[in-house]
Amino acid sequence: MTRLVRGADGRMWTVRGELEWGRKPATAEDFEHDVSGGPGAGIVMAFLVVILGLIWVFRMPEDVVVPAWVVLALLMIFLFFPARWALRRPWKLVAETGDGTPEAPVEKWVGTVRGMFTVRSEVAKVARDIQRDTMPSFDGPLHPVE
Repeated sequence: MTRLVRGADGRMWTVRGELEWGRKPATAEDFEHDVSGGPGAGIVMAFLVVILGLIWVFRMPEDVVVPAWVVLALLMIFLFFPARWALRRPWKLVAETGDGTPEAPVEKWVGTVRGMFTVRSEVAKVARDIQRDTMPSFDGPLHPVE
């Protein structure tokens, strides 16, 4: 996800979003996401759910008929958290300008946004700020880097 934007002062900015797969350091706004000590608890819980599901299926009497909507509802409940995890991954936003010449200084702004849909709106907002004010807003997720 990359956009080229011309600032109000004529400089060209590149605004891009990059998906972060690695574990990032905890910040104040991500406190509730960094409480766990790792993926071990999730793996154990998934293993227990699979084992209990298999026990439920194999111990069920043969004359019990399970409607298809019950199976579909259980499948949707089981897949909710992995889908939410995939859609709420952190994205790194970067806005930078300059070609290295002295008359066009290099500026770089970096920030983090959580969520695939949020990053699209933030990239559009940063692009509007650059077109209007020649730089990203200090109120947004981006902050200058030296």
